[in-house]
Amino acid sequence: MFLIILVLLGGMFWVNKQTPENKLTKTQEEEFLAVQKELDSLKKVQAKIQKKTYKIYPFNPNFITDYKGYTLGMSPEEIDRLHAFREKDQWVNSKEDFQEVTKISDSLLNKIAPYFKFPEWVTTQNNNKKRRKQQTKELPYTQKTDLNEATAAQLEEISGIGKKLALRILRYRSKLGGFVADIQIKDIYGLKYETEQKLLARFTVKTPPSVKVLDINTASLIELSEIAYFDYELAREIVNYRELHQGIKTFEELAKIEDFPAYQIERIKLYVQIN
Repeated sequence: MFLIILVLLGGMFWVNKQTPENKLTKTQEEEFLAVQKELDSLKKVQAKIQKKTYKIYPFNPNFITDYKGYTLGMSPEEIDRLHAFREKDQWVNSKEDFQEVTKISDSLLNKIAPYFKFPEWVTTQNNNKKRRKQQTKELPYTQKTDLNEATAAQLEEISGIGKKLALRILRYRSKLGGFVADIQIKDIYGLKYETEQKLLARFTVKTPPSVKVLDINTASLIELSEIAYFDYELAREIVNYRELHQGIKTFEELAKIEDFPAYQIERIKLYVQIN
């Protein structure tokens, strides 16, 4: 189009050049007006092209062509970076990946990213990553849900906790009469460490039950057997040990008792003490 305009301008110059003293004949004047009209028409077309905005439809950014990149406002260098990345059989799976590969500006990314359309499995994968990241992020105490009031449905929102595990947590909570501290979550069978961290990032004990902390050297056999971590046989072994050794001086001594759950000692300390 620019070439046509240049040709027309050259023609007008030639016409003027050929006419003595810049005087035009009637025919030349008509030709000049026709050329001028054509030139004005071309200028209007050019203005429309420059003002034309391209409507963007959803697209997979992995398959941007040179022309597509140009219409999106990408520079040749940015387009080349994407093509070089794709030639290595690597894929862009998020808008963050796209910006990292192409180095486009934040403003352009914000403009075109809403139209990115990735395969369903990529979208699902990205959503799962975001969900896991949100769940692992520690919420402030005030925003956490009370672990003693949590419902099965709320617990199931945590990645890694299904119906069976949620029910197991509620049953154990009922057995304890309510969680006294967050650490008791460690006693839930099948609860992996990663899932435990996600759970405690969103839940915590806010309303612990009132617990009478017993002196392990004076508590009766029945009182000890009623503690969630002891059964009757273990309670009897504790009583026998303290009578034989004239009392228990440290919690470490308890580990000498057969079948004593030493790995639960920190939870046991919530219910007994040594005076």
